Amino acid sequence: MLSNQCVIISLSSYTGDEDLYLQQAVVFIEDAIQYRSINHRVDANSLRLYRWYYSRIWQWGLGLTIAVVLMLAFIERPSSFSYTSDPRFRPTPWEPPCGLTEGIEIVCLVIFAIDFATKSYLIGWEEFRKCKWLIVYILAVSASVIDWALTLSMYCDQNLRVRRLIRPFFLLQNSSLMKKTLKCIKRTLPEIASVILLLALHLCLFTMIGMLLFAKGEQNGEWEAYFRDLPTSLSSLLVLLTTANNPDVMIPAYSLNRGYSIFFILFSGFGTYFLMNLLTAIVYNQFRGYLLMSVQASILRRRLGVRAAFEVMFCQGRGQDATHSEEHQLSDGFIQWEAFRRLFDELDKDRIKEHPPKPEYNSSLLQGLQLLFSHYYVTVVGNAVALANVMCICTILVLDSEKSIAERDDYYMEVINCFFILYYLMEMSLKILAFGWRGYLSYRNNIFDGLLTVCLLVRYSITIFATYRLPFPKWNPASRGLMSLWEMVRLVNMLIVVRFLRIIPDIKLMALIASTLVDLVKNLRAFAGILVVSDSTVIEVDLYLFLYSVMSNSSMTNITVECGSYEQLGYWPNNFDDFASSLVLLYNVMVVNNWQVFMDAYTRYTTQWSKVYFVSWWLTSSVMWVNLFVALILEVCMNLRWPDLYLLCFKCKMFLGEQIQEPTEEELLTQLHQHPHLHLS
Repeated sequence: MLSNQCVIISLSSYTGDEDLYLQQAVVFIEDAIQYRSINHRVDANSLRLYRWYYSRIWQWGLGLTIAVVLMLAFIERPSSFSYTSDPRFRPTPWEPPCGLTEGIEIVCLVIFAIDFATKSYLIGWEEFRKCKWLIVYILAVSASVIDWALTLSMYCDQNLRVRRLIRPFFLLQNSSLMKKTLKCIKRTLPEIASVILLLALHLCLFTMIGMLLFAKGEQNGEWEAYFRDLPTSLSSLLVLLTTANNPDVMIPAYSLNRGYSIFFILFSGFGTYFLMNLLTAIVYNQFRGYLLMSVQASILRRRLGVRAAFEVMFCQGRGQDATHSEEHQLSDGFIQWEAFRRLFDELDKDRIKEHPPKPEYNSSLLQGLQLLFSHYYVTVVGNAVALANVMCICTILVLDSEKSIAERDDYYMEVINCFFILYYLMEMSLKILAFGWRGYLSYRNNIFDGLLTVCLLVRYSITIFATYRLPFPKWNPASRGLMSLWEMVRLVNMLIVVRFLRIIPDIKLMALIASTLVDLVKNLRAFAGILVVSDSTVIEVDLYLFLYSVMSNSSMTNITVECGSYEQLGYWPNNFDDFASSLVLLYNVMVVNNWQVFMDAYTRYTTQWSKVYFVSWWLTSSVMWVNLFVALILEVCMNLRWPDLYLLCFKCKMFLGEQIQEPTEEELLTQLHQHPHLHLS
């Protein structure tokens, strides 16, 4: 068996094949650290290209390229470059000249082509044929280039740009976590479809009962408003399922007879509180193994990388004596596999951050100040002062809430802020004296506190004093420059309020919750990426279907409109006139508050088929995405209980217990012997 193999760890001088073995071992260890697959080329030139490809420069550059190509949607026609999305007040937005965004885009596409070519070469032809993502990648790049050429040939006068629908794919294919999340979503779709089918049956059944119950008759406001025909009845009850029109939908009937309320209570009770929560439970049940499988795959990749490094180093030391005993390990340059594995188990442990030592002073005065201001109680006093400052701002806001800007006297507020800012500056300076620059910046809360203190000092002393001079009673100078005095005061007060968040690390329970929120954000990055992909794709469809539909079909004048309608509520800024406003409108529909108003407006100004689009987006966003989001949060919190999923995934063994299984020796060796480019005897 190979378990008794030993490997040389004396790395003094390497030539020829020995140098190649060392390079392979280094790359395999890097793969293990980053949880990457080891199925790539292992010759000398390929290893150099591989390390360059996964260097920070290229990966950050590729991420920046993806961000740029996605941000082009805000600049391209219809441009989002206007201070408001309300068509009544929106000026003509700036439109980029033909060739500007196209020039940026072709550079991005060239980078994507280089990325594809490099990745395909590194994994080899056999692995490339198995990788569907790379095949779709080259098809996406090719289709984008063809559509880009068509746009230029038409002098940028192209209504439908297919490549704008393709762009979100570049974000999706670049993230392994997003691919895993998408695979889990695909696995969950059949169960989601079954519950949605049950919801549809529930909706249709109650729609027919409602149309029979609220038939046309004298003084039948229920029929006239909500059950006039089949489409109106379906949409009314569908909106009731989201509680957006409750209790409005039942009031006409309920005012005639209290017994009619039973119909609406049964519908919303069973549909909203039973079926919708059942959907959440089913989605969570399907996602229960998501985290476990992800961590298990990461463990296998790390163990496989470490084992591969051992095997290639064993190959270069094969001419040496490989029968050394445990007692002679390390002393004669050899180490056995078990000891080698235990050595790299240190990768699984959490890193403990050590703060730099405090500076040493000869002066007794400086030593006393250092001892005093490095004490914990200095932070407590600073938090109390910050609280007092916030309370002063709150008091002034309450007293001046009914006053106009011209009636306000900012003298006292500015004097108070002046003293507080001087204290913040003194506290920061003395902490730097006590801990030194490096020690001060080694604490994240000090970085946050110091940055805001500097911003306050710059904004207050330089901007306000230089523009408006020292404050005095009845001090209310006229506006000068880009910002008025009141705007500057408000900005200073907002910075002071934000600075009060410095108390969070000093309250243990609050610090735990805050760190949990940060970890959740890290763990849910893949889910957020899926949302970006879906939203971007849907918005491109929106712009093609509904561009300027409301604005061009309505006069936007003070006409008599129905109470609660799109026009009466002044929902004009919510439209599909550009990418940014479309993003906001889709979010408002996802929240489902008054989403029926948007659906009704676009139905009136376009066609009845608009309801299909809005209902589809509601199903996708509010029903599927929100439930997946809840399931992912429950999965992370229930299983990991706080740690970061992929940076500390091996710490979770204490929480997941026996569910996490270490790969066996046979599994590792089988995987290694199946490596397409590494041939071990």
